Amino acid sequence: DQDKPFLMAVEDVFSIEGRGTVATGRIEQGIVHVGDKVEILGLRDTQETTCTGVEMFQKTLEEGQAGDNVGLLLRGLKKDDVQRGQVLAAPGSIQPHTKFEGEVYVLDKDEGGRHTPF
Repeated sequence: DQDKPFLMAVEDVFSIEGRGTVATGRIEQGIVHVGDKVEILGLRDTQETTCTGVEMFQKTLEEGQAGDNVGLLLRGLKKDDVQRGQVLAAPGSIQPHTKFEGEVYVLDKDEGGRHTPF
C-alpha cells in the first residue's frame, strides 16, 4: 500500500567498499526516495539516517515502492549498526514497544488441538 508511511523489514545487511552500508528487504508499505530520512527500529535504540541510494536487481532507482525487493544504501552507518529483524520506517510513523499484554487460548484434544499438555 503506497499511501501509508514507508516500512521495510531488514532481511540482510552488507557493507560495500567505498559506498557504505546496504540493508536489503521487501518494502511492506509506502515509498522511499533517495534523500529521505528513515528510522531504524527494533532490537536496539532507535537510530535515524538518510537513504542515499535505492537498488533493485543491480539497477539504481530514485525510489522504491511497496512490494519491491530493494537494497537501501544508508548514510553514516557501519554494518554492525543494523541487523536482520530490525525495521526501516518513515520517521515518527512507528512507536517501538518492549512490553505487551496478550491472551492465548490453546485448543484441547476434543477441539482438534494438543494431545499432550505443555
